[in-house]
Amino acid sequence: MSSQLTITGLTGVPLVKAGDDLAAIALAAYAATGLAPADGDVLVIAQKIVSKAEDRMVDVATVEPSAQAIALAVEVDKDPRLVQVILSESRRIVRHRPNLMIAEHRLGYVMANAGIDHSNVAPGDGTERVLLLPVDPDGSAENLRRQLAEACGKRIAIIISDSFGRPFRRGTVGIALGAAGLPSVIDWRGHPDLFGRKLEVTETGFADEIAAAASLVQGQADEGTPIVLVRGLAWSAPDAPGAALVRPAEHDLFR
Repeated sequence: MSSQLTITGLTGVPLVKAGDDLAAIALAAYAATGLAPADGDVLVIAQKIVSKAEDRMVDVATVEPSAQAIALAVEVDKDPRLVQVILSESRRIVRHRPNLMIAEHRLGYVMANAGIDHSNVAPGDGTERVLLLPVDPDGSAENLRRQLAEACGKRIAIIISDSFGRPFRRGTVGIALGAAGLPSVIDWRGHPDLFGRKLEVTETGFADEIAAAASLVQGQADEGTPIVLVRGLAWSAPDAPGAALVRPAEHDLFR
């Protein structure tokens, strides 16, 4: 890994709408920042703009809540229509209390409200819109990686990031929902430590570490920096998608 690492928020990114070309937006943002794409670049893209481009918006007013959603809404003190959207995106509800639902998303993430968000979603005319996660974050990352390669001829890795709460830890951090062109997980088992002992359990969440670093620049509120360039990384492990970061249920001691 290089000893010189730069993390740069790309400027000039417009408010993204359904159907927008994120590859073209990313290349324009490079130019607006005075940079050119280079082999080995990693672009960390905020999930919200990917979901917006993929039209993952739902108008809560159009949702018909089920009996399960209505009953659960009473317990969590939420709009039953919003609860229905959360249920529709989830495998199960892990825990709940007033004003909080922890769900196992259909893609395996365990997160608040199945990742459904109101923040940084412009209100529509008389509508209450919420934003869902991309249908296939790894597929979205791979499509963007391929489009950029075709457009500029450079090997650019992609991470689709989101803010994530963690069990037993306060605060949210950036994590990788999807990835392409790099190893999301690097397995160090069998490698020696400083004293020659072989590592037996160590795996690094490489894509999560990059996403967390990028989130320092992306911010969580009105910073308006949804595309961050991480430059100076190197790796030799094989590519692995973001889905590799989800711990299998049979390895989870808390389920």
